[in-house]
Amino acid sequence: MILRDARVIDGTGDVHDDAALQFDPESGRVETVGDADPTKNEPTYDLGGKTIVPGIVDAHVHFSLSGEASVDDVVSMSDAELMLTETVNARETLEAGVTSVRAMGARDLDVVLAEHVACGDVPGPRMVANCRSITITGGHGHHLGREVDGPTECRKAVREQVKRGAQFIKFMATGGVTTPGTDPNSPAFTQEEMDALVDEAHRRGVHVAAHAHGGEGVRAAVRAGVDTIEHGTFLDEATIDLLVAEDVVLVPTLSAPYRIVRNADHATDEALQKTNDVYERHIESFSAAVEAGVDIAGGTDAGTPFNYHGANATEISFMAEYGMDPHDALVAMTGRAAEVIGLDDAGTLEADSFADFLVVDDDPLADLSALGEPETVVKGGEVVAGTALDRLAE
Repeated sequence: MILRDARVIDGTGDVHDDAALQFDPESGRVETVGDADPTKNEPTYDLGGKTIVPGIVDAHVHFSLSGEASVDDVVSMSDAELMLTETVNARETLEAGVTSVRAMGARDLDVVLAEHVACGDVPGPRMVANCRSITITGGHGHHLGREVDGPTECRKAVREQVKRGAQFIKFMATGGVTTPGTDPNSPAFTQEEMDALVDEAHRRGVHVAAHAHGGEGVRAAVRAGVDTIEHGTFLDEATIDLLVAEDVVLVPTLSAPYRIVRNADHATDEALQKTNDVYERHIESFSAAVEAGVDIAGGTDAGTPFNYHGANATEISFMAEYGMDPHDALVAMTGRAAEVIGLDDAGTLEADSFADFLVVDDDPLADLSALGEPETVVKGGEVVAGTALDRLAE
């Protein structure tokens, strides 16, 4: 199939004007971008100058959460109820134009959902899935996570998660906004515990994401060798320099505090108080990180309070608003995010990549909000939401 007369933003940093995208719906892969040679029986559609972009890649989502004001609303749910929630959220995410995600885990359900999405049993984005986030006893996310104390338990927890199918390990290096009694600015694990977590994960062949708000916790996680820092709310100059020196990726999740602040009347008192303390510092930290050249991958923290699935594309607008070039922000949440989470064939439109893409009316580099209203969403060469390809030119 060929889509011609289109502007193709390929997710690598290149833009192809007056181009064609040729893909094979059977293999679900891109064949060529630029000039396409139609075969005798190959359908060709004229897009009339519309823009094609890769499907969005969200490096930080929580399918077990649906924007509840408090995680307590989820803790009492049975596994069956939680799986239904995850299935609904995955579908909403895909239909909004997010074709790949890194699912950050709750109980052991994300890996099960990922298997069923991959088999085509339920609709959803491509998933790199975790089981349970690892936290200290009483630490951030303990409600749905795996509590540990000491380096030996840390190693055991990593082995458990990998045994159950986790494709990466996430641990809580600091407290968090949504867990009562924890301090986002204070480290949780000792350095020895973090070292054990990261060493064991890398020995098992999986990457490591560290939830970390405060600078001290970020630095300890980076020294331990983590692959990504999630949030990075309080980044001072020394911490930013360390991120650059060690080439550690920051997933800023700017959407999360924004949503709580904008829903102050409904947020829990503690979550609101913590968010008010961190919101402006988060923006300042992100802007300073961008200016210093920290590697950025886009992620929303979707599912956290009032941070609803399906609104993921606004994260790209936030990144651009607070310091990134719009094209760099788009790459950060397409090609770069896919590479960071280990989906090398996703996030870009080039030969042999997955035919995951959006068709939008307006130029997103002029107005990133266009990404939030895709005309058509395609995953693996099949239309999963919006207008059918054969009606695009009408």
